[in-house]
Amino acid sequence: MEDLELIAFKIISGVGAARSSYIEAIQAAKAGDYDRAEKLIAQGDESFVEGHDAHTGLLTREASEGQGSSVTLLILHAEDQLMSAEAFKIIAQEFIAAHKRIDQLEAKLK
Repeated sequence: MEDLELIAFKIISGVGAARSSYIEAIQAAKAGDYDRAEKLIAQGDESFVEGHDAHTGLLTREASEGQGSSVTLLILHAEDQLMSAEAFKIIAQEFIAAHKRIDQLEAKLK
């Protein structure tokens, strides 16, 4: 496997795991388990950093070589997955906050 492909798979693997954790965090919040939701966000952040670091390494390597590397469909997919995971984190945080607010309002009505 070429070096570029390995980096792409590191990005996809890291941010894919992060996105899964963020989605699971929403599900935990929906069930009212906010401690678990927070832990899943933190777990997702750790996975995201792995993918992001691989991406940053790729950018750094390209900048230090002074020329662009070939852009492949696999690298485009990796970047798409990175952006998707980042968006899922924002959405997850918003859903968690919304579920907390709903639970607080429902508790006041009882």
